[in-house]
Amino acid sequence: MPQVLIPSALRAFTKGQSAVQVNGATIGEILNNFAGQFPQVRRHLYNDSGQLRNFVNVFLGDDDVRSLKKEATRVANTDVISIVPAVAGGNASGANAPVLSNEEISRYSRHLILPEVGMEGQKKLKAAGVLIIGAGGLGSPLAMYLAAAGVGRLGLVDFDVVDASNLQRQVIHSTRNVGRAKLDSAKEYILGVNPNVQVDTYETRFTSENAFAIASDYDVIIDGTDNFPTRYLVNDVCVLLGKPNVYGSIFRFDGQASVFWAGKGPCYRCLYAEPPPPGLVPSCAEGGVLGVLPGIIGCIQANEAIKIILGKGELLIGRLLLFDALGMRFRELKLRQDPNCPICGEHPTIHRLIDYEQFCGILPEEKAADTFNISPKELAKKLGRTHVFLLDVREPEEYQICAIPGATLIPLKQLPERLTEIDGTSEIVAYCRTGKRSAKAVELLHQAGYTSAKNLAGGTHAWADEVDPSMPKY
Repeated sequence: MPQVLIPSALRAFTKGQSAVQVNGATIGEILNNFAGQFPQVRRHLYNDSGQLRNFVNVFLGDDDVRSLKKEATRVANTDVISIVPAVAGGNASGANAPVLSNEEISRYSRHLILPEVGMEGQKKLKAAGVLIIGAGGLGSPLAMYLAAAGVGRLGLVDFDVVDASNLQRQVIHSTRNVGRAKLDSAKEYILGVNPNVQVDTYETRFTSENAFAIASDYDVIIDGTDNFPTRYLVNDVCVLLGKPNVYGSIFRFDGQASVFWAGKGPCYRCLYAEPPPPGLVPSCAEGGVLGVLPGIIGCIQANEAIKIILGKGELLIGRLLLFDALGMRFRELKLRQDPNCPICGEHPTIHRLIDYEQFCGILPEEKAADTFNISPKELAKKLGRTHVFLLDVREPEEYQICAIPGATLIPLKQLPERLTEIDGTSEIVAYCRTGKRSAKAVELLHQAGYTSAKNLAGGTHAWADEVDPSMPKY
C-alpha cells in the first residue's frame, strides 16, 4: 500500500502521525482518500472548487509531479508520496502556536524585550525546524547559537567522527570526544546549552536517495558542507521543495555567505553554474582554514536563519557577502537570477535529483579503485632493499610538519612544470596527507610516461598508523 509522508504543518490534523498508508491507484485517489481519513486536512489541500491548491507540492519518490496531471499519475504499492506545502518560515501564530514556559521566558528574556522578536517571535522560533547539513566547522556555531536562540527543532546530518584535527575550529566538540560520532558529541553539547530543543540526528551521507525524506520536514535548510557534490544537491533539494538555503563556505582566510531561495531570488546554480574540475579547488584539509573563520561565517548563517523564521530584516537574498579575515573587510556582491538556470530559470531542465558525484566529475569509489596503489608496509619493505623515488606532493607548510625520510617535495600544482626533476629510472611512489592528491599526481605521471609511478594508499596518515607511530598526524 502506498505511503504518504505528512509534513509537520499538517500533523496537528493527523494525530501527530508523520506517515500513513493510503489506498489508491493514482495520486488523485490517494490524496482524496487521505483527506477522507483526516477531514480537517482537506481544506489545506483543496480549494472550494475541489482543486488541489497551487501552493501544495506533491512528490512521487524524488519526482516533482506538479507539472504532470496529478490526478492521473499512477502509483505502485511500494511508492512514497510526499506532501510539501509552502511554508513562510515557522509562523507560530494561531491555535497551534507553542506555549513558552516560565523557564523559557526567563531563558529568552533578552529576546522577548526586543520589539522585533517579542513573545510572538520567540514562539515562531520554538515552532521552527532547521536542518543543518554538516556538524563540523560551520555546523558548530550554527547548532550552538540556534539552540541557544530557542529554535525548537534542529536536524543534524553528518557521518564522521571527531578527530583531534577538528578541534582547532569545530568548537562544539571537545578533546574527550575524539573518536566519538560527531552527531553524538554535538547533540550532547546542544542539550547542555538548551534542553528545550528537539535534536534529530541523521548519521548518514546526504544523498539523492535520502535528501527529500530528510529535508522535507524542515522550514530552513543550512548548508554547512565541505564538498561540491553536496552543495549542488542541497541547492537542488531546496529549489524543488521551495525552501530557503542558507549558504556559507570557508577556505584559508576567506568566507562567503548568502541566502538562496528560488522564487525570491537566485539559487546556488545561478552563482556557480558549473563546479570546478576535481582537484582544482583544494579542501580545507589540503589548504587549511583559520580556526575562527567558520565561527564568523557560521554566526552569519545563524543570523540569516533566525531572520527567515522571524520574517524580519533584510535577508542576504540576491547578495553574496564576502569576508577577508586577513584584511578584516566585508564586501557585498549583487546576485541576479539566471533566466537560463537549469533548475530555477524560465525553462528548467532539472526536475529531479541527479548523480551529483558524476555531475562534479568525481568517479565512484569502485571505479576510482587505483590499481597503482602501494600500502605503507609494502613501501617500507621496498625502501630497505631498492631505490625508490619518493615524491611528496603536499604543500611546503605540510612538509614542515612531517615527511617520509628521503622524499622530494614537489607540490601537486607545480608538478606539470617540474616533471624533469622526477627520476624516471627508479620506481616512483607519490604521497600526500591521505592519498587523494597523490592519486592525481600518479595519474598525471602515467600520462607523462612515468609508468612505474604508484600512490601511497592512505598517505602520511596510513604511514603513521602502520609504519612510523612517531610521525604526527594533522
